[in-house]
Amino acid sequence: MSSSIGTLFRLTTFGESHGLAIGGIIDGCPSGLNIDTEDIQNFLSLRRPGASKIYSQRNELDKVEFLSGIFNGVTLGTPIGFIIKNKDVKSKDYSDLKDIFRPSHADFTYEKKYGLRDYRGGGRSSARETANWVVGGAIALQILSQKNIRITSYVDSIGPICINPDSSDFNLNIIYDNDIRCPIASKAEEMKRLVSICQKNGDTIGGSISTIVTGVPAGLGEPVFHKLHAAISGAIMSINGCKGIEFGAGFDLTRKQGSEVNDCFVFKSGRVTTKTNYSGGILGGISNGQDIFFRTAFKPVSTILKKQSTINSDMQEITISPSGRHDPCVVPRAVPIVDSLTAMTILDYYLLNKTKKTSNI
Repeated sequence: MSSSIGTLFRLTTFGESHGLAIGGIIDGCPSGLNIDTEDIQNFLSLRRPGASKIYSQRNELDKVEFLSGIFNGVTLGTPIGFIIKNKDVKSKDYSDLKDIFRPSHADFTYEKKYGLRDYRGGGRSSARETANWVVGGAIALQILSQKNIRITSYVDSIGPICINPDSSDFNLNIIYDNDIRCPIASKAEEMKRLVSICQKNGDTIGGSISTIVTGVPAGLGEPVFHKLHAAISGAIMSINGCKGIEFGAGFDLTRKQGSEVNDCFVFKSGRVTTKTNYSGGILGGISNGQDIFFRTAFKPVSTILKKQSTINSDMQEITISPSGRHDPCVVPRAVPIVDSLTAMTILDYYLLNKTKKTSNI
């Protein structure tokens, strides 16, 4: 269960960072859908390492190979199997760390849980795993686009540098025109300079990503334990380095009064809508037809190229100076990952909703 996400549209993954390959099986994809495998590859390339000087220099092409479930570009309704072979592994970079619990890494917790671990690149706990999610997400995004549901994520902050979405320079069409994946070009340059400074100093930095989902019909989600925002949160919080998520006005609501932030309903252009969207498109755990908006926080990457104190498996205090190829800031490469997990969750709930009777309100 820990390697699967979804109920009807379900992705199960496998593989370790320095193993022969990673991959997955997608169950529950409807039959007869046209799938553009070239578009999947292009989307997968958006998260791959080595694509920029400020990303990890592990040079993986991330070429996805589909083994089943798609024939002549059309889904068969049978399990979609795929693999992504690992090509540029340098396991020797980790040989000195095999008995060491690196600060803020999963080394200690994995060993406590399983009694052993693959120390090469973090093994199963590596962000290498997220390439599998992007394949599943790319398929889900294509299916959702046929339903006029769109998902757009972008970097809104790196360290102390934040953007103003009300700025006249805000342009969602330029997100992938810069290495930061920021919709304001001038801010993207500021952020990139900050990341480069951290990289030069052997340090890392965190940031945040905003996500907008448009076209979601009202009625997706369950009223108690499987609320839509709970499902999205569970998926997004699975991303390496993710430490928080807020919907709509989020934590700003704690400083407001109800009279300031209640989303009042109106009937406009033949449909029920709201004057404002402080709730982020979800009420009582169910989508209300407005745009779903949420923001995700990422901590600095744990591997820093500086001396740090820690302990080893013999419980001895030691000092380490890690080396290798790591991201100085994971946030830009996380943008397509956030899109992917959101897409798979929304599609899963869309399919679940089709199995239930809903009103025509």
